[in-house]
Amino acid sequence: MKKLIVLLLLFVGTVNVSAQKYMTKTGSLKFEASVDSFEEIAAENKNTSAILESATGEIAVLTLVKGFRFKIALMEEHFNENYIESDKFPKATFKGKVEDFDVAKLSSASGMFKISGDLTLHGKTKKVTTNAKISKSGDKITITGNFEAKPEDFDIEIPKLVSKKVADKVKITFNLLLTK
Repeated sequence: MKKLIVLLLLFVGTVNVSAQKYMTKTGSLKFEASVDSFEEIAAENKNTSAILESATGEIAVLTLVKGFRFKIALMEEHFNENYIESDKFPKATFKGKVEDFDVAKLSSASGMFKISGDLTLHGKTKKVTTNAKISKSGDKITITGNFEAKPEDFDIEIPKLVSKKVADKVKITFNLLLTK
């Protein structure tokens, strides 16, 4: 019986080793909510974590909201305190899947893939689908793309006083360089 358990554990260990995970802690997320003729509303977070399970195409992304950096400090303060409420909602997450993903078919030439999943921000979750460029070079996978989101979908209130200065749709751009 002990030999059977040891063999089972060795088999399970071997199966898990064959599944490759690619990850990063230095991914880039940018957003822009600028409107023509008004001050730029844009920020970037260069400490976004992501993990891709190569066997299944499952992907998870996590970013701390306070990690977004603006050109203007006061704008960053308003973003964290008044809009996103980062003390109450400290992180944004995405959990989804790259459709028809096959790591063996990836090359240094980017291919387009559909990514679908759940984006959670400001305590609300919404389904998101976007196309992304994915390429592989050596033991690194690069995933880049963008999508749009509406603040109202995540119960983020824009005061009437500034509503004409903030875009109705926020453009989110991601750049993830994942390694084994």
